[in-house]
Amino acid sequence: MAPPYDTNTTADELVNDFAAEIKGKVVLTTGVTPGGLGAVFVETVAKAQPALLILASRNVAKTQETADAITSSHPNVAVRVLQLDLVSPDSVREAASKLNGWDDVPSIDVLVNNAAVMATDYAVTPEGIERQFATNHLGHFLFTNLIMGKILKSASPRVVSVSSSGHRMSPIRWGDLNFDKDATYNGWQAYGQSKTANILFAISLAEKLGPKGLLALSVHPGVIFTTGLGTHLDFAKESQDIVSIHKRLGNPEAWTQTEFISAERGTATHVFAAFAPSLKDHNGAYLLDSRVADPFGDEVMAWATSKIEAERLWKLSEKLVGQKFSF
Repeated sequence: MAPPYDTNTTADELVNDFAAEIKGKVVLTTGVTPGGLGAVFVETVAKAQPALLILASRNVAKTQETADAITSSHPNVAVRVLQLDLVSPDSVREAASKLNGWDDVPSIDVLVNNAAVMATDYAVTPEGIERQFATNHLGHFLFTNLIMGKILKSASPRVVSVSSSGHRMSPIRWGDLNFDKDATYNGWQAYGQSKTANILFAISLAEKLGPKGLLALSVHPGVIFTTGLGTHLDFAKESQDIVSIHKRLGNPEAWTQTEFISAERGTATHVFAAFAPSLKDHNGAYLLDSRVADPFGDEVMAWATSKIEAERLWKLSEKLVGQKFSF
């Protein structure tokens, strides 16, 4: 029985509790530039002596800073940097091909899809896909599936998709992913759509690959603004927009005070999802505060719990990336 972890639990505490599960593991994390949640996660996990930490991000120089910090503090932990630009299908395929060619890394025990952009101005990829959806979901969908062979070679494979309570601001807009070519665009609703996609992706992976031993989970780290994710935003103004969206949807967030937490507390749920033994009976679950969310309360929207929606998103994602995945 796991201890009663909660919103005050830190990543350090969980790394200490799960040290035996972490030691010797190969862990791949996306989005690990200094100061971000991914960097805090890998730097904390390094304390428990994983066999290898693979750091995948768009900016190699900044990612190398995180790698160097780990090597300096934990010289016995192997670290590799992999360039990965999630918004570019070509970059994703190149990164996956390079990783699959690492014969000295036959398996990946844990993949944490952590990288994200948040509430950015309207933009589409060269393929014509709204940029937040493309970066936060499609890039991870393609990358994960392209390296699934290595993941399934692990004795206890896990894929963790870092979502957000922001999923509560929008379901998947099935008829209009691109917000009518910017005519109805709202950066927070686009972010919400992408975060709903992260949760549904975990459900699909659990359904399709759970029988092969894969444990897939999604997490809400908490509201943390000490990272670089929101440096382009003026939250004094943005909070009014967020409240307005929640009011239109009837969400309790419109009338409650948001609690801001530290990155050390936020990444606790990353660690919990990646290594807690107690989660083996909760495949596909959405986690927060280092526990499984209540699907019948206000913690996760119904549109992010549907296996039908999850399968619909899987088929749409295959169409958008131009490749089908059967395992």
